Amino acid sequence: MAAGFGDAASGVFTDTEPPLEIIVHRPSRPVFRTPLLFLHGAFVAAWCWEVHFLPYFVRHGFTVCAPSLRGHGRSAGRQQLQQTGIDEFVCDLERATAGLERPPVLIGHSMGGFVIQKYLERHTVPAAVLMASVPPYGLMQSSMRLMLTDPLLLTQLTALQGIGPGATDLSSAWRAVFSSQLPEAELFEYARHLQPESQRALWDMTVGALPCLWRMQTPPMLVVGAQDDVLFSVAEAEQTARAYAADLHLQPNMGHAVMLEPGWRSLAERVIDWLVDKRLVDPHDP
Repeated sequence: MAAGFGDAASGVFTDTEPPLEIIVHRPSRPVFRTPLLFLHGAFVAAWCWEVHFLPYFVRHGFTVCAPSLRGHGRSAGRQQLQQTGIDEFVCDLERATAGLERPPVLIGHSMGGFVIQKYLERHTVPAAVLMASVPPYGLMQSSMRLMLTDPLLLTQLTALQGIGPGATDLSSAWRAVFSSQLPEAELFEYARHLQPESQRALWDMTVGALPCLWRMQTPPMLVVGAQDDVLFSVAEAEQTARAYAADLHLQPNMGHAVMLEPGWRSLAERVIDWLVDKRLVDPHDP
């Protein structure tokens, strides 16, 4: 746990659902009353936010929360992960938000952005940020593009899904996640923490459980695309922004794992500026 976080807690829910790892940090001097909830993507867990983003936002006066979805990180459910669908992940997000004192701004990366889109079919939030997110029309377009332009990479990503990080050559598979700007030592350190992902959830994101836009009361939304993202192109980020009439930010010189890439700070600053300028977070009482 990084120094300077302020008060911190990591706990689990103990209801009939699998216990979840939920990391919560509160600032020593609160500036904003609206909390931020960060939702991780595929193959990772809440740890990906703790490296840079959680301490940064806490230093700026936010209460932050980062759950690990069931089967990820220190959450229970690893044995059932391959049969776990997006609907179960939405339930995990509901449990995490229920543990907060106020409705949070939701910030989701990749698969986490997709889970947030499904969550918005039934819930409202002050705002949402989709970072390098799976688009509302799913993974099919991205998969077809990789099949035509880089079939070897697509094959290696498929091996990762079912077998895990040790199944394929790191140097080629990880370039789908990290840009060439990331130092090699950091790349291998992050890769060491990657894990298998749910085949069921990946199917849901392809055709099985795509978001129903007509069900949503879309909140103010910021869509973030990374210009060097191999998985989701700038054009796909633009399409996502149009689907939700959202603001769009394209981050230069950055790969898919935006919260871990060099330049993460400028992206974090952009998110705070957007939230404050749009008056989407309530200031803390003096």
